[in-house]
Amino acid sequence: MQFVAITRRRTELFSEAQFTERLDAETDRVRALYAEGTIRTIYSRGDLPGAVILLEAADLEAAQAAVDSLPLAQFQMLETEVIPLRAYRGFVPAPK
Repeated sequence: MQFVAITRRRTELFSEAQFTERLDAETDRVRALYAEGTIRTIYSRGDLPGAVILLEAADLEAAQAAVDSLPLAQFQMLETEVIPLRAYRGFVPAPK
């Protein structure tokens, strides 16, 4: 199943220096999740600090666990929402 995770850095609670000191670990974890096929793609948000992540996982709990394994999430520095996706009805054959 595919999921989208929308994250936002909690900049109202943590300083830029606190984020900076954990970004290398965050990048390493994202690369590991990408290498194993859990993260399909990731984009930095253009509106505020955070990311949008497309994930492949067995279920919502596995997708959430992957996002929760990110160092910024482990330190409560991210606000996250994981949303399950389904095929767009316009691309699914109609029943006969």
